[in-house]
Amino acid sequence: MKRILLPLLVLGALSGCETLGLGGEKAAIEDRNAGQTASKSSASTTNSAASGGTQTSALGAGGLNGKSLDGDKMQMDPRKDPASPLSKRSIYFDFDSYVVRDEYRSVVEAHAAYLNGNRSARVIVQGNADERGSREYNLALGQKRAEAVRKSLSVLGVPESQLEAISFGEEKPRSSGSSEQDYAENRRADIVYGDE
Repeated sequence: MKRILLPLLVLGALSGCETLGLGGEKAAIEDRNAGQTASKSSASTTNSAASGGTQTSALGAGGLNGKSLDGDKMQMDPRKDPASPLSKRSIYFDFDSYVVRDEYRSVVEAHAAYLNGNRSARVIVQGNADERGSREYNLALGQKRAEAVRKSLSVLGVPESQLEAISFGEEKPRSSGSSEQDYAENRRADIVYGDE
């Protein structure tokens, strides 16, 4: 019985793939960059033309490159939109300081608004320091920087359950040089979302 049932199941699965256009034919792919639809077999072209629309595959909620499908529109995740303040993830600090500068308050406020609107989102604030000072001192300074950003988010209404603050000290430099500009790049706290 098993010898007969297994080939029938495989045959049924393969025939199902044929009706979906997966049995050796190229599936319809919409090329949004060129504004044209990729080449298809004549059967697919006829089906697509008859339905009056383009064929796209469902990507689900995760989307592609931060985008998700919403009917016929592609919506970009605001955290990945370069024009959005949410795309800015680093808050820079002055030398030997852990005070959030006024120029970064709008970035912190934008992330707080996003987190307040998306209660399932979680962030880790990663504190960093430049290489000057001892390893222990830089770990403590990085933690104070991460805590300063975490507290700023908390004051703006973000629940503590959505926030975590850690320090990398001098261990994850963004710039490896020894100039003041390099040091300034490394004196920062990075906001990292848990789903990225």
